[in-house]
Amino acid sequence: MTVVGPFGLSVRDQALEADVQAGLVAVEEGLLEATKSEVPFITEAAQHLVRAGGKRFRPLLVMLASQFGDPYAPGIVPSAVVVELTHLATLYHDDVMDEAAVRRGVPSANTRWGNSVAVLTGDFLFARASQILADLGPEAVRVQALAFERLVTGQILETAGPQDGRDPVDHYLDVLGGKTGSLVAVSCRFGAMMSGADETVVDVLTQYGERLGVAFQLADDVLDIASDSRESGKTPGTDLREGIPTLPVLRLRERAARLGLAEDIALCELLDSDLSDDARHAEALRLLRAHPALEQARRDTVRYAKDARAALAPLRECEAKAALVELCDAVVHRAG
Repeated sequence: MTVVGPFGLSVRDQALEADVQAGLVAVEEGLLEATKSEVPFITEAAQHLVRAGGKRFRPLLVMLASQFGDPYAPGIVPSAVVVELTHLATLYHDDVMDEAAVRRGVPSANTRWGNSVAVLTGDFLFARASQILADLGPEAVRVQALAFERLVTGQILETAGPQDGRDPVDHYLDVLGGKTGSLVAVSCRFGAMMSGADETVVDVLTQYGERLGVAFQLADDVLDIASDSRESGKTPGTDLREGIPTLPVLRLRERAARLGLAEDIALCELLDSDLSDDARHAEALRLLRAHPALEQARRDTVRYAKDARAALAPLRECEAKAALVELCDAVVHRAG
């Protein structure tokens, strides 16, 4: 049993382990190459988050999905670089929108160089991803373009908030399907598609990725409340401070509206106050960590992870499938 990739995923088959490790090494090299520029400052900014590390969750999924076809096909590593570059670009933009100070345990790009450089660096990464995509063929471009549209739509919907009469939790889960599920789904799709897997297999893995992506983000929501910076790589309660309504907060508000308990209403009022004040922010975190809403959010995470696992049922039994199943368990474990 060997640990590979994020969350301590264990791969029990030596051949699969070798393929995945070799693929991730090649992706890392590809990321560094893709973020080089003739302008040294651009290289420094573009490689800021690459060198800070990260789980490489999406490239790992590309590698595992490729096992259902030819895992040595030439498009697999470049497509994994594309999805990770796209993900990294969104992090630069997200940190500007959230005014985040820390990302992956280092100062965020907007903290270090300012918002304009951070936004433009994200754009630079999108451009480099597009260059690589152009060599992968029109179908890859189409798949990525549709996913990117969903990703941006999810971000816009989050910014706009739910329409009148729309359940906020349902709205939020739709947002996550776009913002996170879409790119995780593409990771699985690219791995299977580039390996030449059957279309039915490609579709199954795409559905799996969509559900796993939502579970992954829900686990992050829980971690934003429940963890410290050593676990999450960013400042705890960042979303809370910025007033971003993640699932634990939405579950709290839902409960307050349904039961009308004084302590729930008081906590909602605290969350609506100015949480730039460190004392209020710390108190809000303390109360949320002990609140049933956090446990409800954990249960929601488990439900999506179970749905992802169920989506894999049509696939043949193999070590790659076992690893994908284990990823579902690992996501749940992150949420506690």
